[in-house]
Amino acid sequence: MSLRCCLPLLCAFAAPSALASSLDLPALIECRQGVTEHAALAPLLADPLKAVAHGLQPLPQGNQFMSEYRLASPITVFGQQTERVAVAGASIMAVLDQADPRPLARQLALETGYDQDGKFMAGRELVSRDVTDPKTGEAQIESIILSVSTVATHPGKTLAGCTYSLDLPAEGEGPTAAIPAGKGH
Repeated sequence: MSLRCCLPLLCAFAAPSALASSLDLPALIECRQGVTEHAALAPLLADPLKAVAHGLQPLPQGNQFMSEYRLASPITVFGQQTERVAVAGASIMAVLDQADPRPLARQLALETGYDQDGKFMAGRELVSRDVTDPKTGEAQIESIILSVSTVATHPGKTLAGCTYSLDLPAEGEGPTAAIPAGKGH
């Protein structure tokens, strides 16, 4: 095999590792990163072998709305250690051994959205800024929301984490002083 043939293969294997090596789960979960860093998680989780290679062991899906992973090494988030994370859509959350989510929600100064029938949800938008897609020039709104919740499939556990999203402005609204997406964290 010639060097010219190997170079594209080397690049193909190097790119995902380089991308994933910058993955900082505690920072993602604690909303200390942005949409761009969160987007690096999706291709890694889409391939179970890549996930395992980066310390994320897929667990059986006990909740149809989220995927759960056991970490090769525990992480500390919000002052608590965990070996499990869950991903649901644009959210990444730590699965904490904490039956009552209210103290953590108070500590994080979150607004309670729902607290009835054994279900608890609290959150706070930390970032809402106008950005421009550098490739298309399209106006978007970057939103980062910190949340704490419980879910019936995980009794005695608290889910705490972050939701990262890019949304289109409402009809007729455009960004004001937009910054390129992925900049200005």
